Amino acid sequence: MGRYIDFQREVLRISCMLSEQGYFGPHSGTAGNVSMLIPGEEAAAITPTAMRYDDMTAADVCVVDLDGVRIEGIRKPSIEMQMHLAAYRRRPDVGAVIHTHQVCASALGLIGEPIPALFDEVTLAIGPLVDIVPYSLSGTRELHEAVAAKLGNRCHCYIIQNHGAICVGPDLDRTFTFVELLEKTAAVYLHALATGRPVSRLPEAVAQELFAAVKARQDREVARTETTVTAKQSNPLRARRKAG
Repeated sequence: MGRYIDFQREVLRISCMLSEQGYFGPHSGTAGNVSMLIPGEEAAAITPTAMRYDDMTAADVCVVDLDGVRIEGIRKPSIEMQMHLAAYRRRPDVGAVIHTHQVCASALGLIGEPIPALFDEVTLAIGPLVDIVPYSLSGTRELHEAVAAKLGNRCHCYIIQNHGAICVGPDLDRTFTFVELLEKTAAVYLHALATGRPVSRLPEAVAQELFAAVKARQDREVARTETTVTAKQSNPLRARRKAG
């Protein structure tokens, strides 16, 4: 076993949970992908491409550097790898990325409908907006650049037009929760839109107050991560991610 095996196991664990609960689409398919940043390194563990999750082992999970060069693993990384790496470079608070094909969020992507601030507990978790990332073909530079452009709003969930969704967070477990919150909110919003009646939103002042708490939490996460770097070490990862 390699030195990254614990991280590979974590990626596999969350991937299997997502697949079993239908967030990737058909259980027999290979859609969706999951990654996590390796703490203190310019590297990430990410699911392989074109492999069923019920056949996957921890050893099948790839480890790559932030340029996408494979460090460990025999499989080819997900074709969406650059989308994940763009998130790590763009957002210093992000330690995990989950890309899904979940049903209700994907439905909103077909009609180009972002999700506004509807519930206080959801807004406090993922931010006041689930924005729409414009369509680009899967695995292309255009797609990962479009995702990176949206990440600057500091929210945690995004809908990719005619494709699926992407959620980012400090670690895999919390990012999995964001996936669940996104689907619950998307389902409720679709039901509300279907009535044809006006959909009430949180007052703007409340949404912004909750968003301030989200951003403060992100800042604390970045500060906490920085304290893990010893005084004898430089932190090229932080500098590179901020520059990205």
